[in-house]
Amino acid sequence: MDFKDVLEYYSRQEVKDEIASYCKNRWVAIEGLERGGKRVFIRYTRRRTPLIISDSDDVSLILNRFRFFKPRTIYASINRYRRLKSREDTDQPSNIVESTPIWDVDASLESWEYAVKASEIIVNFLDKEGVNHSVYLKWSGRGIHIHIHEKAFSEDLLKKHNPLDVSFSIVEYALGRTKDQLVKLAEKAPEAGERPLRIENKIDIKRVFTAPLSLHRQLDLCCVCFKPNDINDFSPEWAHVKNPRHDPSWKIYEEGEADHLAEKALAEIGGYDGWRETPKISQRVVVEAKAPAKVAAKEPAYRKIGRFQVMGLLQAARYYLIKGDIEKAKSFGLNRAIFYAWAKRYARDRLMRITKRPKIEEAGTRIAKPMYEQVGNETAYLSPKGWFVIGGTEQSPEDYDRQIAKRIESTAISYRDAWEASIKYLSRFSRDVLLDQQRFYKEVYVPVRDRFHILVEKMMKNKKENA
Repeated sequence: MDFKDVLEYYSRQEVKDEIASYCKNRWVAIEGLERGGKRVFIRYTRRRTPLIISDSDDVSLILNRFRFFKPRTIYASINRYRRLKSREDTDQPSNIVESTPIWDVDASLESWEYAVKASEIIVNFLDKEGVNHSVYLKWSGRGIHIHIHEKAFSEDLLKKHNPLDVSFSIVEYALGRTKDQLVKLAEKAPEAGERPLRIENKIDIKRVFTAPLSLHRQLDLCCVCFKPNDINDFSPEWAHVKNPRHDPSWKIYEEGEADHLAEKALAEIGGYDGWRETPKISQRVVVEAKAPAKVAAKEPAYRKIGRFQVMGLLQAARYYLIKGDIEKAKSFGLNRAIFYAWAKRYARDRLMRITKRPKIEEAGTRIAKPMYEQVGNETAYLSPKGWFVIGGTEQSPEDYDRQIAKRIESTAISYRDAWEASIKYLSRFSRDVLLDQQRFYKEVYVPVRDRFHILVEKMMKNKKENA
């Protein structure tokens, strides 16, 4: 399509209305081309404010404003915001009003039937969990996006949990529950060029997905929505630009329908993994088409554990060896992992100079009579319940199990084996090393932070051989 044809397409009232309805209160992005043919992704105005589409007229305005780049595709954020006046507004967790759980099923025109089958697995799971009226699907041109309408969650639920925590947890939880079925399907799917069937959790604070009826960035197809009851009738022909078969009932939802699923998912997953205090991990559930035999030959027995989890595990083992209290050890382990994650991002140059009463704890704990515990030469603050606290938030043993232990389990490593390996590893060091904050970081944590999984593998191999 020439750019004039693109503009003509977007001039259709039904197209502008659907795009504006979806994009309202979301952070918008458009994709076009620079003069040399390089793709360009635009998310801000010339005044460096976030792009927004509030009504149907804004669609034409935004395309004409950036016509130099010949914009073709319109995207919108998974989050809906209270305000979008500055760049900072997109980073504030408290500014997120709602968030849309979306599963990304990536495929190709050649393997579209497998994308439909994968989507059906997830849709069936949601239906069994009582979520059906608020579910809709979008064919983006080379894959399917499965949505739960962001208003399927009650105000009471969203008062207790950040909407992004809700959407991330539900997507990850559902993928974990359907992974075995999806893997079997992916093994049967054809590998079309470089685009095999791939299903994953792409939820991120700045993630965008294609808006309904937007054009695909390369193919002369548009993004069409349909409800689960039409999934078996779907065909890519529905996305033809001249006469798209698009169902505007994607707007239908049932408030509170997804609350029960959200509570279950939050209890297991624990929320979004990209907040500042809980850095992103690499072990999200991902399913893609690969030959099982080749994967088995290439992949190690154990996958890499994220640094956040290694720090939490080793700090917990450290406390246990010093104090002998396993529940307090869990609280301490998560507390120190959060502290070092903060320090890495905001105080890298001061990290190794911190000894007593770190500022993050001192400033974040609002207690009339501060309670704290001395662990070697470092001070850690306590909540009234006796658990460790940082930034005004208590770290309980249950929080540790959710953010450390379960994340380790997701790498195919038994947490019990990881704990045993950590105790055995720390036993090599003198008590003086364990009691010294700086020496523990440099001599114990740093050497194994990216290879702890190898240490576990070796220990389990030796244990098996000596059995």
